[in-house]
Amino acid sequence: MIKTFPIRVGQGVQLVVKVETDSGHYGWGASGLSTRELAVIGAIQHFTSFLLGKDPRRIGGLWQEMYRSQYFEGGRVLTAAISALDIALYDIKGKSLGVPVYELLGGKQRDYVECFASLRFTSLEDLLQKAQLLLDHGWTVLRLAPAEYEASAVKNQFEPRMSIALLAKWMILLREKVGQSITIGLDYHHRLSVPETVSFLQRIPQGTLDFIEEPIRAESPGAYEALRKMVAVPFAIGEEFASKWQFAPYLEQNITQFARVDVCNVGGLTEALKVAAMAETHYIDLMPHNPLGPICTAASIHLAAACPNFAWLEEINTPAEQAGTNNPNFYPVQPSLMGNRYRVPDGPGLGVEFNEELAQQQAFQLAEVPHLRRKDGSFTNW
Repeated sequence: MIKTFPIRVGQGVQLVVKVETDSGHYGWGASGLSTRELAVIGAIQHFTSFLLGKDPRRIGGLWQEMYRSQYFEGGRVLTAAISALDIALYDIKGKSLGVPVYELLGGKQRDYVECFASLRFTSLEDLLQKAQLLLDHGWTVLRLAPAEYEASAVKNQFEPRMSIALLAKWMILLREKVGQSITIGLDYHHRLSVPETVSFLQRIPQGTLDFIEEPIRAESPGAYEALRKMVAVPFAIGEEFASKWQFAPYLEQNITQFARVDVCNVGGLTEALKVAAMAETHYIDLMPHNPLGPICTAASIHLAAACPNFAWLEEINTPAEQAGTNNPNFYPVQPSLMGNRYRVPDGPGLGVEFNEELAQQQAFQLAEVPHLRRKDGSFTNW
């Protein structure tokens, strides 16, 4: 049996999937296509029609059947559904064999998984206060998530040129405050164009930022390749990618310096492991995208444990901000953050349990990300 649980948890929306077997084993998975949960549930229903009765141990074969069972292969909706099911199958197999999931991926290569703190801010004071709080708690890698547009008089309005003028000043002040030993990245969430990104990075001294994440939309490798030639700051790209094929040009042409693979979107652990191997051949480290909840966190920890080329895992529940996506009422068993890192678990499966009874008691409410517009009224990226 395959069950789906679309839920609101803290500040986020999650789609949890449970796969049950005739032998009594079950596994948990999660889809990463946030705010489009109903579309993913529809895809899972299609897959369920031919998955029931199959051997859950044949994970790679089932992945191929799910991906190639329709003429129109791939796409974010389908791979988000595959991701949730694939992760659940690994959880089942790990539990049935009595081993952690990373043992199915080649065994662990590290004892701890280091994290970066996602630091969301709307003002300079907010930024500096939260950064200092994180430093006081031992965090050494800060990934900034600017939301300065929320502090403007006109809500849901974003002007790129105004943003880069403001943030360039703030980045310089932040670097002066935290010193050179702290790693600083900035996620522009694909809100800029190529010339706007160049203008932004030209306004800050070299060494201010250690990486910039998703400054422009990622549909065109050529656009990113052109941008790569104009700026020196390393890129972190890939959280939206739904296959190894989408990653391929960014890795093969060394366009990105960090692979932001999302196990709950890219096609699960089966596909993420292939992306990791492709990245390793080009000396590119993984920086997994982890915006959801404990299932995504746990799957990412097992991936990181099994790969040699790993940098940091994203963490959104820190001393500076609690997104509440790891609510223990929903997740009574989950990975536990130790300072700024997770210890690689040694229990069977993923190491996560989900309260399906609680989820069934709550009516699901649809969610939308902000719909931002420019001054002229045109739509722009969030």
